[in-house]
Order: sequence, then structure tokens, then C-alpha cells
Amino acid sequence: MNQAFTLNREVILERLGGDEEIFTVMIDMYLQDLDSYCSNLANALQAREQANLQREAHTIKGLFATFADEAGTQAAYSVEQLAKQGKLDGLEEPVAAIQARLRVVGEVLKAELA
Repeated sequence: MNQAFTLNREVILERLGGDEEIFTVMIDMYLQDLDSYCSNLANALQAREQANLQREAHTIKGLFATFADEAGTQAAYSVEQLAKQGKLDGLEEPVAAIQARLRVVGEVLKAELA
């Protein structure tokens, strides 16, 4: 996932009906839960818990979509679908890429609040 993440504030605010307060709350929640998203995803894969991995990837897919990150959304969708099919072998690299992407998006969001 080499595509850079650029925050498209206008698109996100349009989805939120222009509500700046909700936008800020969503960023705060993302940043507060960032470490949990990363560890939950990795733990589910390490434990080979197919349903949990699918659920965590689905949740993260929604987060990326919320912040209009198409590359992140697609990566999480791929892991979600593979987990759904029970194909957990070889997901270490895609999961690590999603974790890295979560952190990149987090840094951009943190800068937005600064």
C-alpha cells in the first residue's frame, strides 16, 4: 500500500452534513483507539481466530472509508474477505500493512487537530 494518504476534509464533512463537531469527535475517537485497532487485528491473526480477524478487518475497513482512504479501505476489505474464506495463511504482511496505514492515517488526523 504505497499510495499516500491525503485527508479530504471537504468530502468527509459533506458526508457528515458539514458538522465540524462530529468530524473532530471522530478524529479523537480514532486516535484514542488506534493502538487497540492495531493490536486487535494482530492478535486475531496470531491466534488464528477467523471470525475475530474478519470482524476487526471489517471495523478497520469502515474507519478507512469514513476518512475517505480508498487504499486502506481496499486493503482491509481484502483481509476481511480472506478471513471470511478461512484463508489465514500469508496474512502477516497484509495485516502489518494495514497496521502501518492506520498509523499513517492517525498522524495525518493528529496534524489536522493541531
